[in-house]
Amino acid sequence: MGRGRQKAKNTKIARELKSYSPSVNYHALERELGHPTDDEYVDKWADQYADELEDEKA
Repeated sequence: MGRGRQKAKNTKIARELKSYSPSVNYHALERELGHPTDDEYVDKWADQYADELEDEKA
């Protein structure tokens, strides 16, 4: 008997979540995460991986 009311409530919540689009300040998020903007991407593991491959070949 209460199934219709619960389904209607779930449908209402689903619609609200689907249309929800918060405003995001991507520049602030980028600063907070510490992503460098001017520097080139540096893979700190690339040299270590290359050394391991050379060791395996030898």
